[in-house]
Amino acid sequence: MEDERCCGSGTCIINDEGSCWCGQKWDGSRMCFPEVGVDTNSAQSSGTQTLDSSQE
Repeated sequence: MEDERCCGSGTCIINDEGSCWCGQKWDGSRMCFPEVGVDTNSAQSSGTQTLDSSQE
């Protein structure tokens, strides 16, 4: 079964959280690379995006 979230490469393996093996993430309408410095796990659960300066 082909995943409708595939970026078109035909090689997407997308987990339940919407993350692909290549680093892209499903944003609700398309696959895209997450912004650098954004913790997608806490942003997804709280509904906001935060930058963590300790990861720089």
